[in-house]
Amino acid sequence: MSGTLEAISAQVGDIASNLNHAVDPTNYVSFTFFIGYMAMLAASVFFFFERSRVADKWKMSLLVSGLITMIAAFHYYYMRDYHLATGQSPTFFRYVDWILTVPLMCVEFYLLTKLAGAKKSLLWKLIAASTWMLVAGYIGEALGSGTSHSVTWGVISTLGYLYILHSVWLGEVAQLAQSSGVESVKKGVRALAWFVLVGWAIYPIGYMCMEGGWLNLALNWGPENVDLWYNIADAINKIGFGLVVYNIAYTETQKELA
Repeated sequence: MSGTLEAISAQVGDIASNLNHAVDPTNYVSFTFFIGYMAMLAASVFFFFERSRVADKWKMSLLVSGLITMIAAFHYYYMRDYHLATGQSPTFFRYVDWILTVPLMCVEFYLLTKLAGAKKSLLWKLIAASTWMLVAGYIGEALGSGTSHSVTWGVISTLGYLYILHSVWLGEVAQLAQSSGVESVKKGVRALAWFVLVGWAIYPIGYMCMEGGWLNLALNWGPENVDLWYNIADAINKIGFGLVVYNIAYTETQKELA
C-alpha cells in the first residue's frame, strides 16, 4: 500500500511540476481549454453582476447559472494545465466538473417551474437521472477498454439522458412550464429543452472518439478529439443555459417595473 501511495505521490508531483505551461495556439485542443476557461470566467462575472438587476425571485436562478460557469472555469484552468503537462485527456477532472455542474443545470429547470408548482420530487428525479448518466459515462470511458465496454456503458448512460429529455420536452417540466402562464418561462424552458436535445448530443460525439469508440474505428477520429468535442459542448451548453435563464429573469423584471 505504501509503495502505491508513493507512486501516486510521485506522479502527482511530476504533473504539478509541469503545470502552468504557456498555451500553444497551434495545439487546437489545448487552445479550446484556454478559450473555454476564459469564456466560463467571463460568463460567471456577468451572471453574478447581473443578479442585482433582476427581481428577488430570479436571483437564485442567476446564482446557479453563475455557479455552473464558475465551477467549470476553475476546472478548465486545471484541465488545461493537466493536458499541457501530460498530453492526456483529463478525464477524472472532467467528470468531477460534470458531477457538480450537470445536476445544477437540472436545478435550473426546477427553479424556473417552481412558480408553477414544481415539487422537490421533480428536482431529485432530475438530479438522480443526471448522476446516473454521468456515473455510467465515467465507467464507460475511464474504467475499462474496448468497443463492447464503451458501448454498453454508453447505452446505460443514455437511459438517464432520455429520462431528462422526456421530462423537459413532454413530461413534468414541459407541463409545468406550459401551465406557468408566463410566456418568457414557456419560451425559456423550451429553449433549454433544445439545449438538452441538440447541445447535450454533442457529448456522445466526443465519447465515441476514444479508443475503441465507433467514430474512432469508422472515421479514424483519434482520442485527441474527445476533449475538443467536450470543450465545445461545455461552452455551448453551460453558457447558453445561463444566458437563457438571464433573459427570462431580465424580461420578467422589466415587465414588473413597467
